[in-house]
Amino acid sequence: MELDLDLAHLPPQPARSDYAIGAVGAGFIMRDVQLVAYRNAGYNVAAITSRTPEIAREVADLRAIPRVYDNLDDMLDSGTIDILDVAVPPDQQLGIVRKAVRRKRRVKGILAQKPLATNLEDACAIVGLCRDAGVRLAVNQNMRYDHSIRALHTLLERGYLGEPVLATIEMRAVPHWQRWLHDYGRLTLLNVSVHHLDCFRFLFGTPDSVYASVRRDPRTKFAHEDGICLYVLEYENGLRAAGWDDVWAGPKAPGNEQDFYIKWRVEGTEGIAEGTVGWPQYPDRRPSTLRFSTNRQPNAWITPQWREAWFPDAFEGPMGALMDAVARDVEPENSGEDNLDTMAVIEACYRSVAERRSVRISEIRNVAEQTGV
Repeated sequence: MELDLDLAHLPPQPARSDYAIGAVGAGFIMRDVQLVAYRNAGYNVAAITSRTPEIAREVADLRAIPRVYDNLDDMLDSGTIDILDVAVPPDQQLGIVRKAVRRKRRVKGILAQKPLATNLEDACAIVGLCRDAGVRLAVNQNMRYDHSIRALHTLLERGYLGEPVLATIEMRAVPHWQRWLHDYGRLTLLNVSVHHLDCFRFLFGTPDSVYASVRRDPRTKFAHEDGICLYVLEYENGLRAAGWDDVWAGPKAPGNEQDFYIKWRVEGTEGIAEGTVGWPQYPDRRPSTLRFSTNRQPNAWITPQWREAWFPDAFEGPMGALMDAVARDVEPENSGEDNLDTMAVIEACYRSVAERRSVRISEIRNVAEQTGV
């Protein structure tokens, strides 16, 4: 049987992409990743603001942004911004959203960073504020837009792998832990595993329950519980999805070059797909990879290729999805409402660690229902 090898590794183009974007934050992810992706996509970044105006001006000069505001209030009061792109620590996002939705001339959409908040209650509050104000909210779950993950999603939708049986993501990499993380207590599950847990949801839906086991990372000196994390997502149909998020990745010593990587694999009743994610090699440009076999074309491994890389190219996807949703007046695929289930899975992982048991996601989503979201 002939296979369609156009695997839609790129997201669809938004119906409209000329909205005026106001960037909030001028750190690495905004300066070197998001703004580069937006420039390459032709998006209109009209202004920027940051906690430190001098840094905002430096980034504006670097990325040719025409307007710098000394603070968020001035940006919002200008009435010139259609979409707010927020790239600040998660504990600060609720306050920013409150300011944005209370303006008489509200923005049309907000792209918030992931995690949406440090806990499910605050995430629910953000979603509720945007819903009540009629502002479209999207979450920058950018690994959904990694090109190997998009292509894998297409394989699953077309049934090339049959019914999924087992899915895994394995990460061996040492992140740079920003200073603002030191006070959260929550570390890897909230700030790294959020990528993988959301991808599992994107690919297979929200699980029925989850079991998580963690330990401290010996190299990370500030207080934390969840350094190295292992978790299993349990689906009612029998599917198991498991992640190993190792931010230790072995002792670091001169001449001891660690092999950093992220790799994934999905086994189904009709085929197998496996791949790698290129992010750990950043700033080297490393496209993610995929290869698969299927009973529809037996005795062959198929290896599609592309030039795009997660950093920075995939970052046009979350903003594009939001602009498309604003233009068509629909919920984006990366909506805040959808992201509450990702936050619920994270909360379930923390409860699983605390109580040493499998935790049903329905236990956690009761929090959202109690807040009316």
